[in-house]
Amino acid sequence: MSRSQADDGFNPKPGLAEDVAPGVRRILAPNPSPMTYRGTNTYLVGTTALAVIDPGPDSDPHLEALLSALSPGQSVSHILVSHSHMDHSPLAARLAQETGAPILAFGTAEAGRSAIMSDLAERGLVGGGEGIDRAFTCDQTLVDGEIIRGDGWQLEALHTPGHIGNHLCFAFGDLLFSGDHVMGWASSLVSPPDGDLTDFMASCQRLRHRQWSRFLPGHGAPVLAPQDRLDWLLSHRRQREASILAHLATGPATATTLAAAIYTDTPPALLGAAARNVLAHLIDLVQQGHVTPLTSLQADATFRRV
Repeated sequence: MSRSQADDGFNPKPGLAEDVAPGVRRILAPNPSPMTYRGTNTYLVGTTALAVIDPGPDSDPHLEALLSALSPGQSVSHILVSHSHMDHSPLAARLAQETGAPILAFGTAEAGRSAIMSDLAERGLVGGGEGIDRAFTCDQTLVDGEIIRGDGWQLEALHTPGHIGNHLCFAFGDLLFSGDHVMGWASSLVSPPDGDLTDFMASCQRLRHRQWSRFLPGHGAPVLAPQDRLDWLLSHRRQREASILAHLATGPATATTLAAAIYTDTPPALLGAAARNVLAHLIDLVQQGHVTPLTSLQADATFRRV
């Protein structure tokens, strides 16, 4: 991952409901880390019967904060989950028990995987420890383009695989709840077989075809120039691809070796995630016919240019 705006002044108090747009409040979960920045952003949409987007990690204080944010006469009618990572989905089940609201998502952790990633998973490729919520289930499976209607609000589910196959963004007029697909403080982790760079690039291109006022991401501050951020993400990934090909021109290498050579400004704690990002690029380059593994396609394979 690349931190492009990490020192952005974003430091809200966990548990405090703050207005971030008309009819939208944000509550920060108390789970800061190198991968989650200040913590997970949970959003409450509506004025009476509310949608909760991304309940967050299984946290007693965060559950209490979400329930305490309900004023007299307010209730939760829908629980929407952008994707099944441990910092976004686990609290959904407990929140549903407390409120009686259904959980809506694209599906389980394996839903939405591309054919090549499904094949790699079946052959034993596993993720890099990014925290998949394997136990996640939902009451209603959403399809791309589906409209979720509530009391005075409606959201459009947009399937945006890449960070993980079951990732959804939610459009609220010209505002987009962008989950972990587009954030301002860092680029999104893409870690095979759950993450797929080919899908990620296609999802970014798809979002570019619509006009947005801003993105409200799963972590960090609102993205106030969405088109610029999408252009940066696409350019950033193309630059990474060019760097990988340039290094491979000097000889075969593994994803780990390439990450150490390319991510020179990345803290050591994040080099493992960087290697997963490089692996995602290598798999994409294999599909493009630009590189090939010397043995079978796996996380520790050595790759060479074709």
